[in-house]
Amino acid sequence: MGWNSTIESLSNGVPMLCWPFFSEQQTNCKFACIDWGVGMEIESDANRDEVEKLVIELLDGEKGKEMKKKAMEWKSKAEATTGFNGTSSMNFDKLINEMIDVDLLST
Repeated sequence: MGWNSTIESLSNGVPMLCWPFFSEQQTNCKFACIDWGVGMEIESDANRDEVEKLVIELLDGEKGKEMKKKAMEWKSKAEATTGFNGTSSMNFDKLINEMIDVDLLST
């Protein structure tokens, strides 16, 4: 579960099964499962039956439904932030305008 897949899942309202192995995956898993409430962790020594149970819970269980609800809230936040008047769009516009101003001053 790398950072790009985490962002993609959040921005599309998709809950996650996390099976961290190395690098930033443990951190991403902690945020998804504990802080944001949109993920369930697969234990490192899990077998097929345990993974199957988690998938079923994610798709049909009460915890999965709650995670889907929270994931959809994150999707709404992502859409609001990246929309026309969202903070991401406004910050990007500000960056571009500052780059244009700097370029004009250096010529």
